[in-house]
Amino acid sequence: MDPGALTSSLAITYVGHATVLLEMDGVRLLTDPLLRRRVGVLIRRGPPPPPAASRDLDAVLVSHAHLDHLDLPSLRLIDRRTPVVAPRGLGALLRRLGFTPLEMEAGGEVEIDGRAPSGDEVRASLTDKDGPPPAVAGAGAARVRIRAVPAAHSGRRHPFAGGSPALGFVVAGGLSVYFAGDTGLFEEMGDVGPVDVAVLPVGGWGPRLPDDHLGPVTAAEALRLLRPAACVPVHWGAMYPPWLPPRLNARWSQWPHAFARHAARLAPEVEVRVLRPGETTVFGRAEGAEAGSGGVGLGEVRAGAAGEETPR
Repeated sequence: MDPGALTSSLAITYVGHATVLLEMDGVRLLTDPLLRRRVGVLIRRGPPPPPAASRDLDAVLVSHAHLDHLDLPSLRLIDRRTPVVAPRGLGALLRRLGFTPLEMEAGGEVEIDGRAPSGDEVRASLTDKDGPPPAVAGAGAARVRIRAVPAAHSGRRHPFAGGSPALGFVVAGGLSVYFAGDTGLFEEMGDVGPVDVAVLPVGGWGPRLPDDHLGPVTAAEALRLLRPAACVPVHWGAMYPPWLPPRLNARWSQWPHAFARHAARLAPEVEVRVLRPGETTVFGRAEGAEAGSGGVGLGEVRAGAAGEETPR
């Protein structure tokens, strides 16, 4: 693909675990921020992400309330003027941290503008499922639309907490990308696609993977429902419980490669790009190509694109 003929671009940086930096046409979004060295019993393999990964964000996307996806110390590292898109029921918690929450249910939509200059007020509001989505207003010309979609996963923060759903998100601008959060395989995934790029979890951090998580095989099966042009596998290789044998840790780092093999068999039309934590890949749409049409290319992969090179 000729970079000079592109009408839109999307850079995806796998920060680690479920934390992904999405940069689409000038809009910067960070998913499920986990920015410190440890959370609970889990310890990060390698150093924490550099501060550049969480600067100048236009919004944060939180898929559900589990401690490794809604990490309060990590959120405290982010500018409080940044809107946080999250499942309904998490607003009070986010307001206590000083954020403007945009609570959503499956089917809801919100529009996010490019970052407002320092000192500009950022408005946060949501649409009803049947109404047009309002904007979160900034001064940038770039704008993306975020749609909340279902996830087959428990969103409860702890056994005695009130319920809040788990969600995935489809971000649409010049390109479209589906961030699944944590989810198992469910038939209604076919209603999410087609999208240009799917960001799917393919592993976990323990010796077994519950049914409400995608693994290498079920994530490959999800591609047949989603029909993306490309996929970036995440939720592997970053966080480990330190007491388990090293051979198990090594096996977990093979999950995305096992996924790529199953994807080649079950959905050979989908391009799989495996990124190590800290790496970035860039997608672009050629002039005249339509969303979901497969007219997505550019295979550049950069190490440490969030600011520093991470260890292999």
